[in-house]
Amino acid sequence: MPKESGEKLVASNKKARHDYLILDTYEAGMVLTGSEVKSLRMGRASLVDGYVFFERGEAWLDAAYIPEYLNGSWTNHAPRRKRKLLLHRQQIDKLYQKTREGGLTVVPLRLYFLDGRAKVEIALARGKKEYDKRQTLRERQDTREAERAMRQRNRLGE
Repeated sequence: MPKESGEKLVASNKKARHDYLILDTYEAGMVLTGSEVKSLRMGRASLVDGYVFFERGEAWLDAAYIPEYLNGSWTNHAPRRKRKLLLHRQQIDKLYQKTREGGLTVVPLRLYFLDGRAKVEIALARGKKEYDKRQTLRERQDTREAERAMRQRNRLGE
């Protein structure tokens, strides 16, 4: 059987990009059971409620939803269990120090397979205020309207 290559997206957390200002991103591996990997290969997962916390010098992903494998038996996993993240020591220490400073958190952005291995993209983020969210939506709408006007003007000019 040929080895997988490339990137296959399983889940993305669009809500995190809306609720948080992303400062820095990291790619981390995850410690998973066999039934979790099979469930992810079916393309089923949700990162909406997920968050990263630090315990005894290790990074953990909690509350990310990976449903039970449909063809699994009594060895199936718990859907919302905490999963250990595989990062370099310096990355863990840096993220831990930044979150201790206050106002910063670590959230998962994407869950994907890279060359057959499950990876999660996590981000150091700062929570947005309500007016920041409205301003972001307004800016996006303004750029969309400007692009629409430019397209229409280019069509008329032809």
